[in-house]
Amino acid sequence: MLDVTDGRVLQRLPIGRFPYGVVVAPDGTVWASAWGTDQVVAFVPDGSGSLREAGRVAAGRHPSALLLNRSGSRLFAASASTDRVAVVDTRTKKVIATLQDPPPSGPDEGSTPNALALDPSGARLYVAEADNNAVAVFDLSAATAGIDAARGTDRLAGRIPCQWYPTALTVAGDKEGSLVVVNGKGRGAGPNPHGANDDKPLAKASPVYTLGMLNGTMTVLPISPLGRDLAALTRRVEHANGWDVPRPPRRYPPFEHVVYILKENRTYDQVLGDLPQGDGDPSLVFFPRAVSPNHHALAERFGLYDRFFVNAEVSNQGHPWSTSGYVTDYMEKTTPSDYADRRDDGDVGEADEPAGGWLWGIAREKGISFRNYGETMEKGKDASGASVWKTKRQGLAEVSNLQYPGWDLSLSDQVRADLWIADLKASEKSGNMPALQLVWLPNDHTSGVAAGKPTPRAYMADNDYALARIVAALSHSRFWKSTVVFVLEDDAQAGPDHVDSHRSVLLVLSPYNRPGTVHRFVNTTDVLATIEGVLGLRSFSHFDWFGRPLADVFAAQPDLRPYDALPLAVPWTERNPHKTPAAATSARLDLSIPDSGQDALFNAVLWRAIKQDAPYPEARRMPLLELERGR
Repeated sequence: MLDVTDGRVLQRLPIGRFPYGVVVAPDGTVWASAWGTDQVVAFVPDGSGSLREAGRVAAGRHPSALLLNRSGSRLFAASASTDRVAVVDTRTKKVIATLQDPPPSGPDEGSTPNALALDPSGARLYVAEADNNAVAVFDLSAATAGIDAARGTDRLAGRIPCQWYPTALTVAGDKEGSLVVVNGKGRGAGPNPHGANDDKPLAKASPVYTLGMLNGTMTVLPISPLGRDLAALTRRVEHANGWDVPRPPRRYPPFEHVVYILKENRTYDQVLGDLPQGDGDPSLVFFPRAVSPNHHALAERFGLYDRFFVNAEVSNQGHPWSTSGYVTDYMEKTTPSDYADRRDDGDVGEADEPAGGWLWGIAREKGISFRNYGETMEKGKDASGASVWKTKRQGLAEVSNLQYPGWDLSLSDQVRADLWIADLKASEKSGNMPALQLVWLPNDHTSGVAAGKPTPRAYMADNDYALARIVAALSHSRFWKSTVVFVLEDDAQAGPDHVDSHRSVLLVLSPYNRPGTVHRFVNTTDVLATIEGVLGLRSFSHFDWFGRPLADVFAAQPDLRPYDALPLAVPWTERNPHKTPAAATSARLDLSIPDSGQDALFNAVLWRAIKQDAPYPEARRMPLLELERGR
């Protein structure tokens, strides 16, 4: 509690981890929520100018936005990751209703209700649905609204489209008024090949940097026409989210195994922009065929995907998107401040746990074998004091290779490939290979031009050869005929692309994949939907439930020829020089974690290291119609 006249702290009150919403009732009762709990807390004045706790109410996991009705008799609490809004009777301190806010079908996660407003009558509730890019409209019953005039039935009456990721809303005006919506990601991103070409570091808000391209917007809608037009507006929301598209049964080749390989932060143009059969910009290529020969050869043999877009802007979101098909509102809302070096959460614990779980969890539910190589692993010690890799994710350590390195740019990706191939050989002997494997190959991230570190070319060549060795070993094994490999970047934040800053590298490798350019739209959760379809796993959220699986890219008959790795293109021993201006700039970069919030500067250093004095070309935005045709 603060003194508003001078900002002095008068009292500190325990709420729970990551406090979020605070509202004050007419009688002085203060209600508060915390992301890291499942409760809202009431505090009342104690008569001495302080507050005392007066009760806690279980209001759903990760309660965030709070709203009181005019009299203070009803408290509405949003549970973003479960698509629910709890309604609390503030007198009895009990939940008297739960408003359901999911899509028409599928898991109860993905709408992300995270802001609330009541219309002037108090009988209609507006709910910002961040991941539906919409505002839900609920007509409340008298009991739920706390007013006799209400005539609704607590039903979801419809939805209103808005822009990307609405995060706040209010009703302005005393009578019919207007609905004001703040859209956290606004109109979204676009191509990002343009930017500074001098020696000045790029600002974190630079239009070159994918996170810096997102600017909030405000939508103002007059309330009175919304009731008349609500059915049509709802259909627009359903169409925009793909909810009105049939979900026919899909057939896959007889796959029994999936190898899912995650890499770090590259755009399509950076790696494959020099392939003439795809929509690439050769001027933006960082790692051409001479540096990444296997990426190019694999794309040419098994298919070139030039319309793959990652769901994430940065790795904070990229790894959850890639392994859980969803990102919590906690992670989305704290990422900008984290990447601006204004926040250090450390272990966030439950607050960023998706309700739908993680890949290893849904594999366990299905009863299929799972093996993790590197994902979320951190350095640690075992009981004997020996160095091992550990993870804080529940249930992951017991299905992980604890010798396989997590984030450590001092290690060659060949170390990682050696360990994976050793396990493959053991599987060959036993005849059993895990049905689902998650493999992290992070060295395409590079260390920029940090003095004494491998050059960006060496890092990428190392990553290229490690990937090729894994694919080659697998293709020469007994498991090749029943395995599909998906290779993608967790995000595309570390580079330019002339189509969109989210466009990235995707490889789909199996005996049933064929040469040719695949122009259809694909994103991260479409890949997850494909993995789920192949292995019979459940969906995480409405993103993969309503996804566009890649069942159409497989041929009817297999081509069992193995793949032979092309030689390492650049030796790991090629190192950045000392005592250069670029090395001095790179010394300011924190490379102890995958993303340190310094990515705009990192991108500028990397561009100049590879492109020398070449300026960024002018931006060219792909027309929306062309993108739609690409879907």
